[in-house]
Amino acid sequence: MIIRKAENRDAKRIVEMLSQVLELHAEIRPDIFLSGTTKYNEEEIIKILNTENKLTYVAVGEDDIAVGYAMCILKNTFQNSNMNPFKILYIDDICVDWAARGQHIGTQLFEYVKQQAKALECYEITLNVWEGNSAAAAFYNNMGMKPKRTEMELIIGEKNGVK
Repeated sequence: MIIRKAENRDAKRIVEMLSQVLELHAEIRPDIFLSGTTKYNEEEIIKILNTENKLTYVAVGEDDIAVGYAMCILKNTFQNSNMNPFKILYIDDICVDWAARGQHIGTQLFEYVKQQAKALECYEITLNVWEGNSAAAAFYNNMGMKPKRTEMELIIGEKNGVK
C-alpha cells in the first residue's frame, strides 16, 4: 500500500468513496443527509485538490487506484485575548472503500496524516464524528484521539416527515 498526495485523476474514485460515507451518514441521520448524494462532485474535488491549504491523500494499491483517502484542511487559529494561536490539521473526511476494509488502510492513512501534520508543525489534528457512528469513534479512539468538545442539538421541528 502506498499513500501519496491525491491527483486530479483520483477525483472519480474519491467521489465514489464519498458516496459510501454519505450513505452511512444518511442511515444514521436521515433527517440531515440525503441518500444518493455526495458531499462534493468531481469538479469540486479537483478544485479542492488544487487549493493550497487543502491537503488530500490517497491510499493506492499496486494498480495505483485509490482505495482510501483523507481530505484535510490546514487551519490557523486566530490570536485573541483568551486563546493561543496555533496550527491545526482538520480531517474533513476520511474513508476506506468498503471492499478494502479490514486491511488496516485506515490506520495507515491516519498515521500518514499524523506525519504530515508534524511536518507542517501543527499543534493538533481535529475532526468531527457524527453521533451514532460508533465504529468511527472507536477507530479514532484507537488512534489516540480524545473528545475536545461536544456539539449538542435539540430538534424542535420536523423535516420531510422525519423527526
